[in-house]
Amino acid sequence: MENGAAREGGDPSGFLSEIIGAPVVVKLNSGVIYKGELQSVDGYMNIALEKTEEFVDGVKRRAYGDAFIRGNNVMYIAAED
Repeated sequence: MENGAAREGGDPSGFLSEIIGAPVVVKLNSGVIYKGELQSVDGYMNIALEKTEEFVDGVKRRAYGDAFIRGNNVMYIAAED
């Protein structure tokens, strides 16, 4: 990936700061997926999203205006294409 976003063992803060305001996909350890616009990420990987949609088993379940996701629940964050 560009800008070292996928470097193993690398610091993800550069990648995350580049995608603030962009659409992202956040997968939780439970398998639930959230798609929305990344507003902020802190040192604990806590995530704030806007225009958020929740997907369970690939099916859209809910839409939220704003969502806050605790970092210890996050499996990965990816920029949405």
